[in-house]
Amino acid sequence: MKSPPQTQVVIVTGASSGIGEATVRRLVRGGARAVLFARRAERLAALCREIDPAGKNTLAVAGDITADADRRRLVAETLARFGRIDALVNNAGYGQRGPLELVPVDAIRRNFETNVFSLVALTQLVAPVLRAQGGGRIVNIGSVAGRITRPMSATYDSTKFALEGITDGLRGELKPFGIRVILVRPGFIRTEFGDVARGVSADTLPQTGPYGPFAGAFASGARKLRRVAGEPDDIARLVDKALRAGYPKTHYNGPAHARFFLFLKWLLPVRMLDWALRMRRS
Repeated sequence: MKSPPQTQVVIVTGASSGIGEATVRRLVRGGARAVLFARRAERLAALCREIDPAGKNTLAVAGDITADADRRRLVAETLARFGRIDALVNNAGYGQRGPLELVPVDAIRRNFETNVFSLVALTQLVAPVLRAQGGGRIVNIGSVAGRITRPMSATYDSTKFALEGITDGLRGELKPFGIRVILVRPGFIRTEFGDVARGVSADTLPQTGPYGPFAGAFASGARKLRRVAGEPDDIARLVDKALRAGYPKTHYNGPAHARFFLFLKWLLPVRMLDWALRMRRS
């Protein structure tokens, strides 16, 4: 990037909690100027006051990532305040759970609207700015789930599969303009993500009926995986590395268990991986 790391202006979506919040904290601590975008205005404001009491290096913009007017306002307010954009961290998203047979198509559309289409739409607004400035970075927060689909999670996982393709294509399209596009794949991280997923999926993870035993096994497996879950700053560290590196990797995976699962994906035949992931009746 042409701007040294300490002067980067970085937009972070989904910045009010979890990976987004940890990323903002790390970036501001390192001297960057961060633009925080999320729906929860009060939480954004409180975070800015905490990490930047003087108010010189942060800007909170409350809005809905799925709203075109809010996305345009985010870019406009960033440019009005800081005069440039050096990087975009596409982090906003949520997980829709449940067997695909039972998830309403409208719920699937909503998950894709947030996790995929809104990300693309914001990128389309930021890319011309980066190109005009001679370069920049776009960091997409994907998931190990974008490489390994689990039963009861086909909707969410498919949004992350889509992001894999979008990131790879975009990387080649923008490289001639000095814009690096990087994918960060988190594994299991201790955030509000699981609680949100359970809330939006309350009607699609049945406790009874033909899928009841499988849903129970899914929940049990998720509880066990929390034991190896990483912290949000584990991923924030990878984002920071992707923004600072002179020659960033195309993909960053973390924490350690994420790299292990991706290794198994590479190593095992598809049928064996399916067997390992299949939910059995209890």
